[in-house]
Amino acid sequence: MVPKVNTKAPDFTLKNTDGTGISLNDFSKRPKVLFFFPLAFSDVCTDELCSIRDNMKLYNAFDAKVIGISIDSFFALKAFKRSENINFTLLSDFNKEVSARYGVLYDDYFGMKGVAKRSTFVIDREGLIQYKEVLEDSSDLPDFKSIQKSLSSDNK
Repeated sequence: MVPKVNTKAPDFTLKNTDGTGISLNDFSKRPKVLFFFPLAFSDVCTDELCSIRDNMKLYNAFDAKVIGISIDSFFALKAFKRSENINFTLLSDFNKEVSARYGVLYDDYFGMKGVAKRSTFVIDREGLIQYKEVLEDSSDLPDFKSIQKSLSSDNK
């Protein structure tokens, strides 16, 4: 079940591209933007993450910690991060536990079970979800303007 807006974001610990465990609570007192994406190296995911990369000044202006999460291994994410010069944290949810906790798994994605849906959660400084978007069609991109609006509301 997808967590609701104005509820506490579920905490988690996942491996980053160096294999180090990173927790959501490691970034307490900062707004956080979680971008769940289906699969590294796929066309739309590459477009999405490169768009985020190219707009990091916007996220930095809000002191927001940007985190990309997929079910890929941290080895694959390390290669993806390097190949696309990604300048934010990527985390591996290889065991699909966090994607399940956030309610963003496809039952069937082109014959693959348990791939993360393209989803975004903006979490405020207090750990409450202020914005969520879960896209059923993986060819759609997140509503970046609404994400920005949500971050701007958190900074008032």
